[in-house]
Amino acid sequence: MLQKLGFLPGFNKQVTSTGAESQWTGGENVRFRYGTPEKIGGWSQLGESKLTGVARGLHHFVNSASTKFAAIGTNRILYAYSGGVFYDIHPLVNPSGTALTNCFSTSNGQTEVTITFAGTTTFQAGDIILFGDASTFSAITNSNFGAADFADKKFMVTSVPTSSSITITMPSAETGSGANLSGGITFFQYYHVGPAEQLGAFGWGISLWGGSVLGSATTTLNGALADDTNGNNGSATEITLASVTGFPSSGTNYVQIGTEEISYTGITGLKLTGITRAARGSTRSSHLNGATVTNTSQWTGWGSPAANTDKVTDPGLWALDNLGAKLIALIVGGAAFEWDGDLANATSTRATIIAGAPTASRDMLVSTPDRHLVFFGTETTIGDTTTQDDMFIRFSSQENINDYTPTATNTAGTQRLADGSRIIGAKLGRNAIYVWTDTALFTMRFVGQPFTFAFEQVGTNCGLIGMNAAVEVDGAAYWMSDNGFFRYTGKLESMDCLVEDYVYDDLNTTSNQLIYCGINNLFGEVVWFYPTSTSNVNNRAVFYSYLDSTAKRPIWFTNDSNLYIRSAWEDSAVFGLPHGTKYNASDDNSFDVEGNTDGVTTYFEHETGVNQLEAGAVTTAIPANITSGDYDITQKVVRGAATNLGDLRGDGENIMRVSRIIPDFIAQQGNTVVQLDIRNYPNNSAASSSLGPFTITSSTTKVDTRARARAIALTISNTAVDTSWKLGTFRLDIHAGGRR
Repeated sequence: MLQKLGFLPGFNKQVTSTGAESQWTGGENVRFRYGTPEKIGGWSQLGESKLTGVARGLHHFVNSASTKFAAIGTNRILYAYSGGVFYDIHPLVNPSGTALTNCFSTSNGQTEVTITFAGTTTFQAGDIILFGDASTFSAITNSNFGAADFADKKFMVTSVPTSSSITITMPSAETGSGANLSGGITFFQYYHVGPAEQLGAFGWGISLWGGSVLGSATTTLNGALADDTNGNNGSATEITLASVTGFPSSGTNYVQIGTEEISYTGITGLKLTGITRAARGSTRSSHLNGATVTNTSQWTGWGSPAANTDKVTDPGLWALDNLGAKLIALIVGGAAFEWDGDLANATSTRATIIAGAPTASRDMLVSTPDRHLVFFGTETTIGDTTTQDDMFIRFSSQENINDYTPTATNTAGTQRLADGSRIIGAKLGRNAIYVWTDTALFTMRFVGQPFTFAFEQVGTNCGLIGMNAAVEVDGAAYWMSDNGFFRYTGKLESMDCLVEDYVYDDLNTTSNQLIYCGINNLFGEVVWFYPTSTSNVNNRAVFYSYLDSTAKRPIWFTNDSNLYIRSAWEDSAVFGLPHGTKYNASDDNSFDVEGNTDGVTTYFEHETGVNQLEAGAVTTAIPANITSGDYDITQKVVRGAATNLGDLRGDGENIMRVSRIIPDFIAQQGNTVVQLDIRNYPNNSAASSSLGPFTITSSTTKVDTRARARAIALTISNTAVDTSWKLGTFRLDIHAGGRR
């Protein structure tokens, strides 16, 4: 007897495979459209280059000449993309440049260069320094490094050994005799953004609290130390310091670098020998050249290093928006900048600080159509960062991004919210601005003078989990909270979610600022990219289908494929297709920065073809698969015909015999693989049998098979390039085979 296999749209991960009968339990790189699953569309790289760092902000806009721009803010550099080319538009601390003289120090055989400034520097490790042209360069004596190695080039700062010096890393080693403070050039300093990851930080109760270290000598690391090696050179059991003065030389002793402790048993020259990484319960991590090294051998008192902390340092984030052709860019926690896309030479100019605007804010957006620039979690006294109030809102006068002082003749103003400890984020909606604190939701509506904006609290216990974890589409706001998914359409709703435990039980809650929510309005999807508990970068996605979902059947699905995961996302409104940024932490080969250690970002356009296409025509298959819950045979049992009682399902009581699979695809490109996993009991592993994998071509009408089982689960998949599929209704030729 032929029986149709019908499955409800979406994944159900809240129950077992047995409990998910007639439902899908999981998959990757698939979506649901019109109730049926299909492989997602492919994506193609935009531009030929990979950007420095991880993208944490993405925004599209159009200038008055209809030129399309994408603003991409990484944790190190702000880029503008247009016409297949990336332009560095990052603001400079010293736009006119600063002259350096007698500043370079090098060592024979080393790639590291020390740069010494005349006074105190504000550089931090990971910041970007740009050198001027060759006309400002004076030779470095006793060194093979010359003007061509520095002029018009950007470097990532490797370390900050002193308050007046930094180190950078060259692509090749010094082959001269080594220079000692010679040479000079003009330099430009990039505004600091922040780290690539959300990091644990030192605070009360973290590491060495409650006790003391006697004779806690301090020096710096001479050479980087990776997290997967023992010493400076890979297999070594020693590390090199700048100085060993004050460090015990006999017995088992300890040093601390960052949060990692390292034991050692001896000293030879400037080297600690007999080292053991991750000592005394600490965690092995990588350390930059010049990192602080502290003697922790003579420890007394109570307490021990803590493995975790609830005190974190936010990653480098951007808030991006536009006022007409003018890009507005906020370094989260810092200042705001403007960049005019209408200028004839726009791509060769840089963003500049907005005069008169707050200099420390948590978020920013442009209120339209009323055209106010609004800052959230900002300063009560403009220009004084010490007055930053995480619950304070300040907005400019209408059409004037430089005027924030309320007067009788303008529309500038302020407001402090009451519920919560800090504003997490804000989004512009169709009828209001949505403002989330860590506990509540507020609306902010333009009402005109004298109040300009009206504020109303519309939700409690529904705070935003991360700055970019919310979107607005078609008059509805969707967001991820600490305690589930929410929607606001004029009333607050907690969203039913059949993958909620799968998401929240494996969520890195100390990296919540990495979560990025986006819209794919071509398919009616809201997507959240998020990090799991073992990851410091986004490595999973969860989707909600807002077009096809109903009150009785909300459609949710997930994607664990590393190919697809994005750090930032923007919908199709400007470029016609959605765009996303993919971060690779293990690849430092950016096109524009020497000594990059923050990974790289690739910029993709989505829903193009069926493969991943990178620069240079590098094509990668996008594997896709979907698996159903267990299916068992339906046994019709006549019970009391006179009382008209309904038939009963067998629910696995009877063995079934499967003799044929009849595939059905609405659309199929290339070959698809079908697998039927069979088991007799829920906890059994799928049994090996003649039920696949079967390769289904466009001409396959049936697959003959022979198997016996109480339950069957269907898996559809593909792994090759140029393959795609949209599922129809499969049928199985099934016969009852008795109870044993």
